[in-house]
Amino acid sequence: MKAAVVVFPGSNCDRDLAVAFRAAGADVQMVWHKDTDLPDGIDIVGVPGGFSFGDYLRCGAIAANSPICRAVKSHAERGGYVLGICNGFQVLTETGILPGALLRNAGLKYICKTVGLKVETSQSIYTEGYNAGDVVDIPIAHHDGNYFADDATMDALRAEDRIAFRYTDNPNGSMGDIAGILSHNRRVLGMMPHPERAADSGHGGTDGQALFRAVAGQLTTA
Repeated sequence: MKAAVVVFPGSNCDRDLAVAFRAAGADVQMVWHKDTDLPDGIDIVGVPGGFSFGDYLRCGAIAANSPICRAVKSHAERGGYVLGICNGFQVLTETGILPGALLRNAGLKYICKTVGLKVETSQSIYTEGYNAGDVVDIPIAHHDGNYFADDATMDALRAEDRIAFRYTDNPNGSMGDIAGILSHNRRVLGMMPHPERAADSGHGGTDGQALFRAVAGQLTTA
């Protein structure tokens, strides 16, 4: 599996994401936000967490207009896989790759802690390493993680089984307790919690490992 991890000014989880991909067996290349093309042969693009461009304007809005995001959007439109985590999820909504928006947390405070996530579907490359209904412990670290979408979008997410994860105890006010969603073709996942921070036993829990192993297993044999 060949993975590209995008790096913006202010990204601070890019190396963590690269380490998690490599631990699952991927060949990883780091891609700078000013690049106009992804490396040849890339299977999956990781858009990492952090504070791209200092979270000015809106979280992810400036990053979404970087040259590399045009290539990421084209990759997704061709059926390529994309994983956006935290600020990466915000970038994916700002580009229109995923629907909805991430608003300021309902409590108006930055939250950094481990939370329980319920796996809502195992029918995706990202979640097939879990069983629907499993509860996993994954860290969050965000100020703008309150997922919002209009009624039609929410109805579609539910009807099409595109809600990947829900919070067991909603920390930020997200509609429907949503912590992660899938694209129409199920090849793009955006999630606010950080599975890459739960992929190494030396750093605490390992509940995030199954996500990266499932992705690597599928894309290595594809």
